[in-house]
Amino acid sequence: MSEGFLSRVSLRRDAPVQAIARLLVPEGEGRQHGAAHHLLWTLFGDDAQRSRDFLWRQMDAGRFMVLSMRQPVDAHGLFDIETRDFAPCLKEGSRLRFLLRANATVDRKTPGRARSQRHDVVMDALHRLPSAERGCAREGLVPAVMGAWLERVGDRAGFAPDLETLVIENCDVWRIPRAQGRSQAIFGVVDMTADLTVRAPDIFVPALMRGFGRARAFGCGLMLVRRAS
Repeated sequence: MSEGFLSRVSLRRDAPVQAIARLLVPEGEGRQHGAAHHLLWTLFGDDAQRSRDFLWRQMDAGRFMVLSMRQPVDAHGLFDIETRDFAPCLKEGSRLRFLLRANATVDRKTPGRARSQRHDVVMDALHRLPSAERGCAREGLVPAVMGAWLERVGDRAGFAPDLETLVIENCDVWRIPRAQGRSQAIFGVVDMTADLTVRAPDIFVPALMRGFGRARAFGCGLMLVRRAS
């Protein structure tokens, strides 16, 4: 049975769409992800009250992978879309290679505050070091911190990451412009790839549909998987 739909979504290359391409895909990574946050809703916005039930990742400017509960519908003729059922056949012990763009966070209690505060895991770890050591420590610290985060996520989501295969492809801070009068959204983003072993398929597959980490509305959290070689 299909769990959902996995789609390649690309902004059409013909003249009518390209005439407005700079409005739909503005320059600058933060502005692109902010625009795509709204643009991809056109494929699923059949009801103004509907909650988001899809994940996405920008592969290149105007090109996306989308994992959704519902099949995308291009009512405005903006996209070329290739869609297939997402129905992974997994069992305990299945080995997969994954690609993940994540906003990984941790909640910390703050003296004098009733509620915990959310922190980016990389910045949280760096701020625990003396300021003079942070620059030199960052390169080695990011894989260690993200590996620990993946293990915590995997414990809840039915998989075990193989940290010996973990590669950090990028670690950045995104600044997403928002509507006038609201401060921009600022958060850390890490691109990573590694192997994993499925421990509980009945937990892992629904977790894939929900996504991992925060900032899912802005193109984080989609774990793309394939069979490990």
